Amino acid sequence: MTHRERVLAAIDRRPLDRLPTDYWGTPETTNALLAHFGVTEQMELWRKMDVDKIVGVTPEYVGPAFEYHPPGRWTNPFGYWGVKTREIPYSDGEGVYYDICYSPVREMASIEEIEANYTWPSADWFDFSGVADACGAHPEYAVEAGYVSALYMYQNIRGVDQALMDFAADPDLAEYILERICDFLYEYNVRLFESGRGGIDITQVTDDFGMQSGLMISPDTFDRFFAKRMKRFIDLAHDAGIRVFHHDDGAIMDLIPRLVELGIDVLNPIQWRLPGMDLERIASFGDRIAFHGGIDNQEVLPFGTPQDVRDEVARCVETLGRGETGYVIAPCHNVQPNTPVENILALYEAARELG
Repeated sequence: MTHRERVLAAIDRRPLDRLPTDYWGTPETTNALLAHFGVTEQMELWRKMDVDKIVGVTPEYVGPAFEYHPPGRWTNPFGYWGVKTREIPYSDGEGVYYDICYSPVREMASIEEIEANYTWPSADWFDFSGVADACGAHPEYAVEAGYVSALYMYQNIRGVDQALMDFAADPDLAEYILERICDFLYEYNVRLFESGRGGIDITQVTDDFGMQSGLMISPDTFDRFFAKRMKRFIDLAHDAGIRVFHHDDGAIMDLIPRLVELGIDVLNPIQWRLPGMDLERIASFGDRIAFHGGIDNQEVLPFGTPQDVRDEVARCVETLGRGETGYVIAPCHNVQPNTPVENILALYEAARELG
């Protein structure tokens, strides 16, 4: 099977020659792997590591200028929302992330004030003409395009604390902000899917509803503000023949049945070591969805031994990959720069042997 065939067969829960793999890592981690293998291009790296890799495609941004960080570092991909970030070093200076330091509608108290003072993004700010060619540039890999994350974008422009208070204290304002966010994202995705001309395999209808200890919002709040909006985007993707990838950090067990009912095709990142995230119970949904991730990158990958990593892969293959399909082996999230290269290599060596 080609890399693309293997990934799509896993998502569709069809027979496989072996379980596919994917890689997520910070730029610093990726650079360490490039140096280890003596290559300069990421495509060369995927081939050296024999990673099936899901390749991302985005249209060119042609709208108003916004704050943007130097190439090769984490950028501010949603700066066109008016969000500003600042550089924060971490891991004893080995890595850098960008912390939001300005949310443009945080201090605005009413719908009228936002309408008068804030410019909502427009699909007209993007040039979709190159999407089809970008989708066809690497035919051996599955292509992902589109990113819908309504709560995340709400929190970016409003601030996390203010956003969460809105749902309880000012639901009309919350409905308005979510509707404006989703109207833009819907038009963006319509144009994106049309311009892909059948070359888009996967899209993200995603969010971070969880924290390390439990849900960030209640199931009732999810049902009121997010379920119908997510369903709209899931249906749009499915109507275009595109599979829906749902990324959701944290301890989200109480939402997983709802997400399955809404029609997601892939659940990521499977942080199964968090409270309530029982791996066997998560695996029980494997007759309706596929899984992506599962390999712990908070403790095992950075601080374990190569054998610990192999044991982690074996455990996930035995549960999430039960039936030898429906699972893409990958780290739970971006592998961090404090992770030994030998542990990363152990992940993919074990995946080839056990998957």
